[in-house]
Order: sequence, then C-alpha cells, then structure tokens
Amino acid sequence: MLAIRELQKTYPSGVHALKGVTLNVEPGMFGLLGPNGAGKTTLMKILATLLDPDSGAARMNGVDLIGDKHGTRKMLGYLPQEFGLYPTLTAEQMLDYFAKLKGVADKKQRRALIEALLEKVNLSSARNQRLGGFSGGMRQRLGIAQALIGEPELIIVDEPTAGLDPEDRVRFHYLRAETASESGIVLRSTHIVSDVSSLCGNMAIIRQGAILATCTPRQALDEIKDSVWEAAVPREQAAVLKQSFRAISSQTVNGQVRLRVTSRGERPGEEFTPATATLEDYYLNLVTQQ
Repeated sequence: MLAIRELQKTYPSGVHALKGVTLNVEPGMFGLLGPNGAGKTTLMKILATLLDPDSGAARMNGVDLIGDKHGTRKMLGYLPQEFGLYPTLTAEQMLDYFAKLKGVADKKQRRALIEALLEKVNLSSARNQRLGGFSGGMRQRLGIAQALIGEPELIIVDEPTAGLDPEDRVRFHYLRAETASESGIVLRSTHIVSDVSSLCGNMAIIRQGAILATCTPRQALDEIKDSVWEAAVPREQAAVLKQSFRAISSQTVNGQVRLRVTSRGERPGEEFTPATATLEDYYLNLVTQQ
C-alpha cells in the first residue's frame, strides 16, 4: 500500500498547492481526479522525487518516498504530463537510453527488454522511426514503455490522455488496464471523469490542494443516487433556479438551457424530471461547492 500523510506544499509565489493531503492507495489503478490547478501535478512530482514537500510523509513497501529518493526511483515508473523526447533519436534508441539510466547494463538484456516493450505498446513497426515524426498517441505509448522499464511497483501517470484523439485515448485505456493488472499500483491523475469511471477501482477528488473525497466510483454513484434532476427552461428562469438549487451543469440547446441540479428528497420544480446520476454529477457537485 502507498500511504501518504499530511503532505503540505507552498510555492515561493505564495500558492498553497497541497493542504495536508492524506491518502491510502491500495494495489490496482487509483484515479486522482480534479480540475486544472487543483494540486494533482504537485502531488505527482513529490511522489516521483522531483519536488520536495514542506512537510508530510509518503511510504510504500517500507520505502520512504520523500527521504530515500534513490530507493524510490528503483521502484518507480513515471510518465509526466509533458514527456520530453529527443527528436533525432529513434524509439529503440530512446528506450535503450532509459534502460541504461534504470540500471539495465547488459546489452542483450536491454535488447530483449526493448523488443518486448515495443511489442506491448504496439510500436514495433516504428522502432527505427525518429521521434520527431511521432504523433501524440505514439509519444504517449512510448512514454508508457519507458515507465514500465524495471517492472516498477509504483507507476505514476499525470494527465495521460490530455491532447489525444479519441482513437488513441481508447488504445491508451486498454494499455493502462493491462498494465494495472501486472503492476503493484498505478496512480493516475486526470480532470477527465470518464478516464476514472471506466478504469479505476478507487479514486480521490482533489480541489485547491485538499482531498474532498476518497471512494470507489460505485460508492460515489450510490451517494448521489436519486438526487439529480434535469429540466429544459428559458435562460432567465435558469438564472433564478441556479440561485435556489445547486446547479451541477447547464447547456444551451435550441435556445433553452438544459439544467442539472441536485436536490435530495424533493423535486426542485414542476419542470424537473429525475435524471440518472453519473460520476460526473458527483464530481461536479463536489468541486463547484464554494
């Protein structure tokens, strides 16, 4: 288990990025869900030894992830939000470079490892292609390959599908699900709710540096069940209703505002009908609270 305790981080600019973050992360895929600027990347960088917290602790399998950076890196696979590549290198050369950095000294062992990784991420046919010509999806798949070197016990993936087209997002999801079944813990941060609902057994929601909830997607849906309502109303009426009820989302369709609100126990008004609650409803209901 990954145990995170009371992590605090304030940047020199005065931004309080983490406010006593505490989490218990069990084996499997764990989703950290939050809006941009919530503190997700700060937490990921601390766990990946790239940033020191002001205070707090994080341990996994007896290793102090904060104090023992060398020990942490031996058990870590990391795919950052911006994965830098050397554009003149080929995919094979890039993985060979990372394998050397991770201590795979034997040339034959590296060659076998790289061949297996390229096959896993469906890049075997592009092994000799220079990285400057890779698409966004190919770059992400190569990033996963380098993160898997050394059979890491902890894999950290930061905003993994940002900027990918739908086809590459689907490929990425299948690959992540397969990786989670083989590895100890896969910790992924995202602001895309569907990424969590479809893949993660457990999740946490973070906003403004604080954890708002920790649960399974099913528990989240059970909590908000029978409390989501929807109506299509004129724009002026929507503004009034938003002052009286907690609005989850609103969309303008054909001149009408399709409004979703939460109201437990009673119908907000005659124009409203019960709506099937989604994980996005649960998430938005939390992060939009003042």
